[in-house]
Amino acid sequence: MSLAGLNLAELAGAVCGLAFTLAVFSYLLGDNPLFRVAIAVFVGVTAAYALVVTWYNVLWPQLVIPLLSGSRSELFFALAPVGLSLLIFLKAFPKWSSLGNPAMAFLVGVGAAAAIGGAVLGTLIPQANASINLLDVQAAGQSGMPWMIKLAEGTVILVGTLSSLVYFHFGSRRAPGEPPRRSEAIGVVSWVGQLFIAIAFGVLFAGVYAAALTAFLERVQSILAFFLPLLATP
Repeated sequence: MSLAGLNLAELAGAVCGLAFTLAVFSYLLGDNPLFRVAIAVFVGVTAAYALVVTWYNVLWPQLVIPLLSGSRSELFFALAPVGLSLLIFLKAFPKWSSLGNPAMAFLVGVGAAAAIGGAVLGTLIPQANASINLLDVQAAGQSGMPWMIKLAEGTVILVGTLSSLVYFHFGSRRAPGEPPRRSEAIGVVSWVGQLFIAIAFGVLFAGVYAAALTAFLERVQSILAFFLPLLATP
């Protein structure tokens, strides 16, 4: 690879990538202007990308086109979010801020309903079904796994789930002004849950660290793969 055979865009991209990588790594020496410039550029590019994606994937097809050339029903459904958006903008003016409360209540209510529904239908129920299926020894026999191993795995996961939930039980008050107390059995189970939670956090930290290390090695490898042939070219 030589400089003469490189595309100008590829060369500019590689140089910018190297410059911003070194600018981010400069934070190891402490906070400095180069690091702040790199972070500002990253935030600006991310915001610009989000704006472009929102415009072409949401606003243009879902709002602008129905308002300009949509049917009567499409026009009605497009005017509803426009009206709510205008009411939210009124929150910036203290005199008219109360008019934006219905729009904010609608936004918060829909967001809370989506979050709760997603947590229940997408996390809690599938997790409960998966925990129950782990104790299905008949399925283990059909898949060729020994039923004792299947039962042991299901028991460990069931104990970990229940003990982790018990860990967040802080006891009950016995008298006014007296701090909550746990029974000895609850204390033992919560200690087991604390152990499972510690293992889970350790696994999560190891996964995040491995992903960050992989990204770092990929960045270093890409830089070396691009610039070493250039330095070796006579």
